[in-house]
Amino acid sequence: MASEAVPPSALADDRTSTDAVEVRSALATCTSLRLRVAGTAVDLLDAHTVLPDGTIVVAVDAMTPLGGLLVAARGADGAVRLDLTHLVPVPVRERVRAWVTVTGTVRRLDPAALDSCDDDAVMALLNLPPVALWAVEPDSVHVQRHAAAVEVPIAAYHAARPDPVAALEAVHLARLVRQRPHLGQRFAALVDPDLPPTGTRLVPVAVDAHGLTLRAESTHRHHDIRLPFRVRVTDEAALDRELRRLLPGVNARNGDAG
Repeated sequence: MASEAVPPSALADDRTSTDAVEVRSALATCTSLRLRVAGTAVDLLDAHTVLPDGTIVVAVDAMTPLGGLLVAARGADGAVRLDLTHLVPVPVRERVRAWVTVTGTVRRLDPAALDSCDDDAVMALLNLPPVALWAVEPDSVHVQRHAAAVEVPIAAYHAARPDPVAALEAVHLARLVRQRPHLGQRFAALVDPDLPPTGTRLVPVAVDAHGLTLRAESTHRHHDIRLPFRVRVTDEAALDRELRRLLPGVNARNGDAG
């Protein structure tokens, strides 16, 4: 019996959801972004967080020139722009996953917004520098990848949440990279049992709720191979189980391979 075709609209919805999750994950995990307002651009380091509804909060001293520009820009649609680069968190060729641009309306953060925040969001706000907090409400969200640029619908952006393991990704990938000399044969067996033992470098470059991605690097080119998990993972314990299933003997928590 022939399988039922998936409507193009459903595929588009899945792609939109994936884009929105990537943006929310990038915003949640990146440590720096560039704030542009009135022709001035400043790089902020460890000075932003994202509320559950997608509002981006930046910490900028109101008594600085940049703070003065934010005061003047309050309430104006699209008056501020945030740029960030979503990177592979391990050393590989072509580390950029995507460039994200958000334009929005800035206001001073209303303390009443904390009423809708969970404990993690409140702690993230408390960990920001002790200066004025500004809420950026996104008006448009764009994702630029190497091959294409897309606009993420604002409704999809607000509805999305970061990938459940986004905050754990860098640590787990670093551990897998450290174990790579011991896991090389296992990586190769998962990708292609006939893969030449030399000349190709297999490196874990992404892990999310749905699977692990390896990058096959040769002298002049590279490509990514997706290894799906059996189930969608939502916490570190489930992530460890799925990684051990893919790579028997791996200890995802302490970095020792069996």
